[in-house]
Amino acid sequence: MDFFASQDAAKRNTGRLILLFVLAIVSLVVITNLLVLLIFGAAASGSTTGSQFQSLQFDLQLVMIISGAVIGIVLLGSLYKISSLSGGGARVAEMMSGRLLVHGDNSLHEQRVLNVVEEMAIASGTPVPPVYLMEEAGINAFAAGYSPGDAVIGITRGAIETLSRDQLQGVIAHEFSHILHGDMRINIRLIGVLHGILLLGIIGYHLLRGGAYSRRSRSSGGIVALGLGLVVVGYTGTFFGNLIKAAVSRQREYLADASAVQFTRNPEGIGGALMQIAQHSQHSYLKNPASNEISHALFEEASYSALSAMYATHPPLEKRIAAILPNWDGSYALIEAPQPASEQPTEEPAGEGAAAVAKEKFAAILSGTAGVVLAGHMGETMIKQTGTPAAENLQQAEALLEAMPDSLLAAAHDPSAARALIYWLVLAMPDASGNTEVAEGSVTDQASTVFRQQLTHLQESADVGVYDELQALLSAKLDIPAQLRLPLVEIAMPSLRQLSKRQYGIFRSNFAALIAMDKRLELFEWSLQKIVFHSLDVVFEHRKPSSLGRKELRKSSSAVATLLGVLAQAQKQQGITAQEAYTQGAASLSLAEPMPDRDILSLERLSGALEQLQALKPLQKPALLKACAATITADKAIQVIELEFFRAIAVILECPMPPLKIDEQ
Repeated sequence: MDFFASQDAAKRNTGRLILLFVLAIVSLVVITNLLVLLIFGAAASGSTTGSQFQSLQFDLQLVMIISGAVIGIVLLGSLYKISSLSGGGARVAEMMSGRLLVHGDNSLHEQRVLNVVEEMAIASGTPVPPVYLMEEAGINAFAAGYSPGDAVIGITRGAIETLSRDQLQGVIAHEFSHILHGDMRINIRLIGVLHGILLLGIIGYHLLRGGAYSRRSRSSGGIVALGLGLVVVGYTGTFFGNLIKAAVSRQREYLADASAVQFTRNPEGIGGALMQIAQHSQHSYLKNPASNEISHALFEEASYSALSAMYATHPPLEKRIAAILPNWDGSYALIEAPQPASEQPTEEPAGEGAAAVAKEKFAAILSGTAGVVLAGHMGETMIKQTGTPAAENLQQAEALLEAMPDSLLAAAHDPSAARALIYWLVLAMPDASGNTEVAEGSVTDQASTVFRQQLTHLQESADVGVYDELQALLSAKLDIPAQLRLPLVEIAMPSLRQLSKRQYGIFRSNFAALIAMDKRLELFEWSLQKIVFHSLDVVFEHRKPSSLGRKELRKSSSAVATLLGVLAQAQKQQGITAQEAYTQGAASLSLAEPMPDRDILSLERLSGALEQLQALKPLQKPALLKACAATITADKAIQVIELEFFRAIAVILECPMPPLKIDEQ
């Protein structure tokens, strides 16, 4: 299943979840009514006539009150839980007592999982998610969040210390499939929905305890009976909740396993991880009580139950292994004994030889990406790889990371330096090397003035330590290839997510001030702004991620024309006119809307158009992206800035796109 079909399936699953939720509420209403009427009817029959009991049993007003109370409790409980999870994946990780892993002070095992997650994120074109470590012996993991922007990866101590690197890579690739294909959004909503269903049982438990301590009250017997009845209802809710989780989750696990194989091109990686679980003393089991709430979001079952066959959220291990390895003979030969930490290879390159190898590998994989090159079939490649990373993207991500200057990686991994890094990328520096010493006549007075204004503003407005980090970057006079810029930004995202809300507000304000000082908004600045703040606003401003929409392209012709018009006119076309580039993109959609005049186009207007296009149906988005690609490649050439621009558009449309290799043809 491709990315867009998966998004469409996730949309249908959301509707299915709503239907199952409604059916569960109806069942709870009926059962609760029966229990309450029987309990209080029996209590009434002890002191009144049987006819009074009959009238109470069929009292429509009482039934309506009970039904309204049940529905209200379930809905309020669900809304409360969903609200408490508004912080996204980090809230789920905190529920599971996860500890945030940061670069620089980790064991080898912890550093290895951070490196694997970084590689996977760059290869898939998503912001690098923070990683939380659960101190559990079982082998398990999860991805949680509403969107790639607020996603986190959780993983157990047992997983990072037991699995080989290939096996760990398979598990992380499986979790990235859930991030890319919309499963996380369903999973986190399911946590909220099920909390409401289970709330009746929680209330019953407290009533039972309260009634037991109020023996002197004449009504204590009825309270105890009601509490006991609601506990029974709670178990009924648990039963329905588990059925809902199983109905929504099982098939998605098979799809995530298949995606992991496609991503890594190594079925033995994830297959070996599943075998490790089967043979591990603690399997995938977790002790944290909250694991029951998120069992459907885990890599494997969190516990064993006699009723697992009925409502297990995951297919049996043997079936998952057989689906990944069709020729599997039932043995566990893929399991490798974990090496002692002292014998394991380091994750960090060492020495000049390693640097030279990294440089050669980078040049081989990314050859031709600097400057303008022939586009060939780049349009088709753009769409094919959107939301569907493959093994070559993973290799490319590894090369990008190896080629990244150590000083920039270190900056991206530190919250203060990460802010300085983003500022550094948009400064109007006098020359490409970051040299701050401006010789007379070497640059225009305007550029020099803007640069000095930017530095003065940051010196006065940036948080403590950030300006010093910026000065360190400027002093290093670094010059990085354009194709490293966006991966570097993606690496910095977990560090930026560690900011306080106040720090984030200052960072956002300073960024806007920097790009406003030169009184023009360039394509790269706009792309960087959208990629950074589209993700971070979800975390800090609790901005609701775009939902899987219902809008049709044919009803969005003005917004589409704006988008294609900007793409056609933003960069100089090679050998054709902007009108011809626009016409080629519009033709792929049979769009009759004329190209907007350059005078009325702006990047601000583009932002408004993209907000409308976010609401497109999932299966409508490929056609739009193909039209964008056709416009960009109409002149048979493509520039790195155009790729960055396209990736920013894809991010806003919730269609992550990995870094692309451009081959000369």
